[in-house]
Formats: sequence, structure tokens, C-alpha cells
Amino acid sequence: MKTFGGTLLFLDRRDINTDEIIPAKYLTENSKEALKPYLLEDLKLPGFDPSKDTAGIGAVISRANFGCGSSREHAPWVFEANGINIIIAESFARIFRQNMYNCGMIAAELPAATLEVLFQEFGGTKTTLSVDTDKGILIFKARAKEKTVPFKLQDFEKALVEAGGWVEYAAQHY
Repeated sequence: MKTFGGTLLFLDRRDINTDEIIPAKYLTENSKEALKPYLLEDLKLPGFDPSKDTAGIGAVISRANFGCGSSREHAPWVFEANGINIIIAESFARIFRQNMYNCGMIAAELPAATLEVLFQEFGGTKTTLSVDTDKGILIFKARAKEKTVPFKLQDFEKALVEAGGWVEYAAQHY
């Protein structure tokens, strides 16, 4: 099973949609790797520069309704191509969330109050995230500060993550 986590990118906004994640003009690309340079190209946040701020990132934390908009597999794919395999938010658009698990990635849902604490305590600092899927915990670290937060994976979600995604799961079970 792959390792989840890494340097954390804080995107302090709700309703980040699939057009902001990967603009529709790139949907004709024929490989995940071809999508790589366009991650969050159209996301407008004060002080955010996708060409600089996404380099070396392993995880994303955001607010509610992440991945809303058009249903497309390309949105999780562009994160995967960039080495990001876990996104944390209060909630996800249903299809985006399922596409994350279908790719063997994690869409971790946390309560708004917990997210607020994480943004307050860690936002604006270089923060790393470690994930223990067996224990169901997220470990946030920045300088001398550390916080452990529980999260839930349903049994089937965990099976998809452990297999590496839906295709790999199906090859093992059917």
C-alpha cells in the first residue's frame, strides 16, 4: 500500500470546483501525467500561485464541498499525477469523492470545527501530514507543534485504498 501524506497545502475556501482543479480545456489530454502542469491553474485565492505553491505537496486541506461542479475523473487524476493522494475537507461532491477512492486515494472528511482549529493552528506554516489508515488518524506537524486527529474510512473505502484503486480491487476480487 502507498504512503499517504506529505507537505500540506492549505486552500482556505469552500466550493472549490473541478474547473478550478483542472480546467476543461485540458480534458482532451490522454494521460494523467499530461495533466500535471495544470493543477489548480484556475483557482483564485489571495496570495496563491499554483505554479509555485503546489510544488512538493503531498496533501491538501480545504473547506466544505470540495470537488463540486462537473463530474470528471480528471480532477482526482491531476492530484495523483502531482503526488497528492489525500485531500481533507468538511465535505466533498459525491462523484469527486468516489473518484478519489476509485483511484486508491483518500478523501478524508472532518467536522468544520476541527478544520477551523487546523487552519488556525497550522495555516501559514510549513506543515506535514502523516496518515495511519489502520488506526484512522491524521498527524499534523509544524515546528514543535503536533496534533493527532481521528478520521473514518468505511470498510469498502479502506479496501479500495489498500488495493490501489477500483481496477486493482476488481482484479483481486473478481
